[in-house]
Amino acid sequence: MIDLKTPAEIEAMRPAGSFVAEVLTALKEKAAVGVNLLELDALAHDMIRERGAESCYIDYHPSFGASPFGYVLCTSVNDAVLHGLPHDYALRDGDLLSVDFAASVDGWVADSALSVVVGSARPEDLKVIEATEAALDAAIETAVVGNKIGDISARIGGVAASYGYRVNTQFGGHGVGRTMHGDPHVPNDGRPHRGLPLRPGLVIAIEPWFMSGTDELYTDDDGWTLRSKDGSRGAHSEHTVAVTEDGPVVLTARNG
Repeated sequence: MIDLKTPAEIEAMRPAGSFVAEVLTALKEKAAVGVNLLELDALAHDMIRERGAESCYIDYHPSFGASPFGYVLCTSVNDAVLHGLPHDYALRDGDLLSVDFAASVDGWVADSALSVVVGSARPEDLKVIEATEAALDAAIETAVVGNKIGDISARIGGVAASYGYRVNTQFGGHGVGRTMHGDPHVPNDGRPHRGLPLRPGLVIAIEPWFMSGTDELYTDDDGWTLRSKDGSRGAHSEHTVAVTEDGPVVLTARNG
């Protein structure tokens, strides 16, 4: 069911969006050679407690997960491209790290993700990060009243193709509100002018993620982490966006 938000409800979602942005900014600053993924998760957990927020991940157990997630972050490194389960791993020079974070504040959820290179960067890693960020910007620009979900999907897929990447459509964006995942599904590729019309009050997480060499995944032995089938690296960018009469509003916008 599509749950359209009133202008007042969109305003009520802003604290969640600001908090998620604040946590991701802190994690981006913390990520460095030698920092353990469990340290990043602990930092986010501390910030959740201090804010009086709630994690959307700890007890999350969808059909594709082997067990309740158990952590407050997804930390995906190199060929791990989505749903990375935090574990005892110290970041190394040149690692490509993607962090996905969602939290609830006062009963409203926001969801966002970013990718960074730790230490020395490989050009191909910077390229795939740039592609996801460009696709996200293009998709947000398209999230206006009168367009359709297919227009957003087509913009994402078009940017991917322009960078030479294929798109996996198993996982994509989604509705956001009182819960982390709701209708509609927002695929990362599609046909323009198709699908759900974008109406004022629709709030969605738009999340392009690309792998540099394939569009195929497999699930790690931990039952959660999704890895590229050919070992190539991937990146992930995401914002929670409200469709309004005045244009798209990025609820999870970061200052840096």
